[in-house]
Amino acid sequence: MLTDWTSRDAGRWNSEVAVMAVGSFEQHGGHLPLVTDTVVAEVIAQRLAERYGLFRLPPVTMSCSHEHEGYPGTVSLSASTVIAIIRDVRASLAEVHTNTRLVLVNGHGGNYVLSNIAQEANLIGPSMALFPGRRDVEVAREAAGMESTASEDMHGGEWETSILLHAYPELVRPSYREADYEAPERPYFHLTGMAGYSKTGIIGYPSKATADKGARALDSLTASFRGIHDLLVAD
Repeated sequence: MLTDWTSRDAGRWNSEVAVMAVGSFEQHGGHLPLVTDTVVAEVIAQRLAERYGLFRLPPVTMSCSHEHEGYPGTVSLSASTVIAIIRDVRASLAEVHTNTRLVLVNGHGGNYVLSNIAQEANLIGPSMALFPGRRDVEVAREAAGMESTASEDMHGGEWETSILLHAYPELVRPSYREADYEAPERPYFHLTGMAGYSKTGIIGYPSKATADKGARALDSLTASFRGIHDLLVAD
């Protein structure tokens, strides 16, 4: 279960690497829940913890979702608040676990600030990773046989719906089969947010989603993490 931090996870407290999902609480159209990004990030984090023996922390469940303002249900944190949360988690890890590195599994594309946090953290050597990166997602989409690109399938589409159909199908409403919404060109997105390009809150192709695609995408992401893991634990 997503909320089950078992004794097995807690027993990894002395792992060299901790992993924490960073999700969001925002609209995902009519077929996916407000917690979609958190669920997706936590599914990935759980897979990484199990495969690589990482210490899995509880997820951050709200973040920078300002581009979704105006859609019911969305709740955002400021970038400064997200920075403070990550800073405090790192400080606590350093106080209690000394040399534990931190992996942030980002489930929300609007969390641009996480890249800045990671870059600053790594000035004196690898200590924080942000995953998955753009290339990891591209490889995973190809491995899964997804028909859309990441740019076309920006929000609530084939990627997210496939992962939830695999991991938590009960969270996906049948309306995903008729929820496609095209907006391939979004030149003023930072000015208008989602409302400037989508009437439904979806940009992408959820109708193309399958549970099998979700499973294959997760397998690919789990394998792709190997390079980051090796860098973080290298002496």
